[in-house]
Amino acid sequence: MGYLFGVAFLAVTISWVHVLGVWVAALLVLVEALFFAGLGAALSLVTRLRGWPVLAACCWVGVEYAYSRVPFGGFGWTRIAYAAVDTPLAGFLPLVGVAGVSFLVALAGQLVAWLVLTLRHRGLTTAVGIRRLAVVAAVLVLLVGAGAGLRQWQTDPQPEAAGELQVGVVQGNVPGRGIEALGRARTVTTNHLAETVALMTRARLGLVPVPDFVLWPENSTDIDPYRDPVTRQTVQNAAEVAGVPIMVGAVTQGPGAGERQITALWWDPDRGETARYHKQNLVPFGEWIPLRKQLLPLLPILSKVGAQSVPGTEPGVLPVQAGGRDVVVGDVMCFELAYDRTVYGTLRAGAEVLVVQSNNATYGGTGQIEQQFAITRARAMEARREIAVATTNSVSGVIDRSGRVVQRTNEFTAASLVTALPLRSSLTPAVLVAPWLDRGLAVAGLLACLLTLRQPRHRHSAPSEVR
Repeated sequence: MGYLFGVAFLAVTISWVHVLGVWVAALLVLVEALFFAGLGAALSLVTRLRGWPVLAACCWVGVEYAYSRVPFGGFGWTRIAYAAVDTPLAGFLPLVGVAGVSFLVALAGQLVAWLVLTLRHRGLTTAVGIRRLAVVAAVLVLLVGAGAGLRQWQTDPQPEAAGELQVGVVQGNVPGRGIEALGRARTVTTNHLAETVALMTRARLGLVPVPDFVLWPENSTDIDPYRDPVTRQTVQNAAEVAGVPIMVGAVTQGPGAGERQITALWWDPDRGETARYHKQNLVPFGEWIPLRKQLLPLLPILSKVGAQSVPGTEPGVLPVQAGGRDVVVGDVMCFELAYDRTVYGTLRAGAEVLVVQSNNATYGGTGQIEQQFAITRARAMEARREIAVATTNSVSGVIDRSGRVVQRTNEFTAASLVTALPLRSSLTPAVLVAPWLDRGLAVAGLLACLLTLRQPRHRHSAPSEVR
């Protein structure tokens, strides 16, 4: 039953992978659904124990912990906390992080299930039924009330003393759609140059503030500016037109032969590149091929992935100069949003402003676009940081630290905007505690399953507390 649930759930939520091939989507769904088979088994075990709603919620977190890490780095795109960004439970994000909110969402569901099973077997008129109805109602009211109140809580309510940066966000658009969206790489870079010119024209006319730096998206150039003089000159021209640094999303060659890295380059109009960051979490079969030597002969279509991408090893922080001061810009690149360790590492490494560079062009017109924006909103609430998002053709925009969308662009268009990002240094409890909470809840679920395996087996038709 868990496996069938997983197939149905994933067929709805990640069917957008079909743009890479229907067989790719089918294989991904069928493999990832195995984790939900494990969840079904875990739930059937822990419901034999007292307090099973809490233990069942731990099992949900444990399964999310597993599929966010394996295989090949994991695919933690469908964690239930991401679906809670518009609910009162999102108020807990800065306290307990994504893992903690997943636990609370699962707990709410398990408590309702516990109540339904109780009423089915004992009825509402019994003392047990009334007592458990009161318990469930009280817990749900407490969660909703506390979460709603916490949505207003801020870690540093007065950031003005640290100042702010004006960030120009450029969405240059791309010439195609689907898997061929970035086929004309020079055109993509030229589009971002053109939109930068349009943005700076509006800024110099006083229609928008003059930015302290300009943010280009991931893959705003798919050609290494150090290997290609035309691309290098295009980037340099854009920086000179802007008169301020540009944070360029590039593909750089190396470190070895036949290898590449997905890179953020801080490009100063006078000094050229002064800082860089290499993307850490790469998309399996999209940016790199696991078991490449073995799979390429069997599946020649994988050659479309291109050179093997190599992950970076350092946090996504760039110590740079912008707006006449030294600042630390934190960068999260696209797929990295789903990885707690990467996001928290960027913040703990001293990021004062937070930006996202993303290339969603391949998935235009699918549910992936809004899903990623929802994940970005969850990260903004979790870190209590404003986030500027630049994508190649959607959705770019600005999210405030309460998760509200301040500005956003439309799909398949060229667009640009300027936003103020306050400089912040405080860290929420989630950034410090959530990694341990994640592991702790997962271990609690595992131990509960092991405990039931040590107990004598007996037939049961319903969870122990109901019987």
